[in-house]
Amino acid sequence: MAPLEQPRSPEEFRARQLSARQMLRGDLEGVDLDQYVEERVLTTRLETVLNWARANSMFPMTFGLACCAIEMMSMVSARYDIARFGAEAFRASPRQADMIILSGRVSTKMAPVVRRVYDQMLEPKWVISMGACATSGGVFNNYAIVQGCNQVIPVDVYVPGCPPRPEALLYSILQLQKKIDSEKGSFKRALNIS
Repeated sequence: MAPLEQPRSPEEFRARQLSARQMLRGDLEGVDLDQYVEERVLTTRLETVLNWARANSMFPMTFGLACCAIEMMSMVSARYDIARFGAEAFRASPRQADMIILSGRVSTKMAPVVRRVYDQMLEPKWVISMGACATSGGVFNNYAIVQGCNQVIPVDVYVPGCPPRPEALLYSILQLQKKIDSEKGSFKRALNIS
């Protein structure tokens, strides 16, 4: 479907006004009405619009645990410009965030705090595990570090690297957006309809 073009002259603008007035009065019928509707009406499913809105307006939680947090912070800079993807508004409160980026190692003392923050986040919520330490404990193979944050909270996307570049985190956000866009039944879950 081609986008509606701007009128080239005042006469064309007036003709469009008259056809719109005829349509509103019910004077357009048949082929003229079909053409008018095809040019101006877009139809879709409510679930598709809801998923599109969720995917393009994520509010990440500021939750840097170690050195990966520096790369996460640089993602907001003008060089990488995460604002293009609708995720630039980092929130300091879990009650205002719907995405958490776990960047860095999760210690056993920090694990209950991570879980509490995750539980306080808005539904639906998503988790990105950033870096080797958050994903698998990294080089810290000992009792003090949780060997993968998926033991504490469910993870949607993993970002490999030590530390991963901001481009890798941007790519993971794009992958998360694709995942959100393709969700089925999200509207029913939002309304708690079974």
